[in-house]
Amino acid sequence: MSELRTIATGLRFPEGPVVMKDGSIILGEIERQTVTRVRMDGSTEVIATTGGGPNGLGIGPDGAIYVCNNGGFSWRLEMNLMRPAGPSTDYTGGCIQRVDPATGAVTVLYDHCGPHKLLGPNDIVFDGLGGFYFTDLGKARARDRDWGGVYYALADGSKIVEVAHPILTPNGIGLSPDGKTLYVAETETARLWAWEVLAPGVLGKAPFPSPHGGRIMAGLGGFQRFDSLKVDAEGNICVATLVNGSVSVISPTGSGLVRQVPMPDMFCTNICFGGPDMKTAYMTLSGTGKLVAMDWPEAGLRLKHEA
Repeated sequence: MSELRTIATGLRFPEGPVVMKDGSIILGEIERQTVTRVRMDGSTEVIATTGGGPNGLGIGPDGAIYVCNNGGFSWRLEMNLMRPAGPSTDYTGGCIQRVDPATGAVTVLYDHCGPHKLLGPNDIVFDGLGGFYFTDLGKARARDRDWGGVYYALADGSKIVEVAHPILTPNGIGLSPDGKTLYVAETETARLWAWEVLAPGVLGKAPFPSPHGGRIMAGLGGFQRFDSLKVDAEGNICVATLVNGSVSVISPTGSGLVRQVPMPDMFCTNICFGGPDMKTAYMTLSGTGKLVAMDWPEAGLRLKHEA
């Protein structure tokens, strides 16, 4: 693997990087509560202040930025690493927001699915058919935690449905290159799950004993935790992996772990791909507040509506 390059420092728990057409990267600074543009010279610009916790980001069919807002965290500095430490004191719930990249205007698209409040939306992927899938990880408190789920919603704000529930801490989410398989990374178990996509917002379900209809793709041993993910052009699922600080590359064939690429931060939270050949990987190292990059052996999958 190539040498790691630092693009920017001083970010406040960055997540959800997206490569833009001009080569800059937008991401959420969760602790700072902003959507921020990072340029390749390391300079930054606040695009919008969202409140709560801007987590996963995606570009929609209208060119707007869609934000999974987790509702906010309390924070702790430990071992010189910033990390979440439960819900913020003003937490009331999570939501999906739309941000106008030109004006910074923020609109709440969804904060409920039917009678159920969104608790901690985390990551998002657009299907190119007018909608997007997103995970809701929920919140952990001192003595209990929420069950999470996966949802499908239309970008115009007109429809949201629950497609998989209950899941323990669903985090990263992505689609296979042909759009026929949905992947979800489960944080606390370091498991990767998959569902067949039958139609937009309709998933095929595996029978019992699957707790939510997903089929298992991989489960890592030891103390590891999964965060966000992206899929490469060959179909491999690249999952940012916490605690051991790495990116875990998992085969779409079900044969498990292909390799792990180490990172110098136990809170390696996200990966995305860019560059003219899609062979530059960008990672958020959230504990130390960095955006880094390296050359990647495989090309990343070019996402719908993105650069």
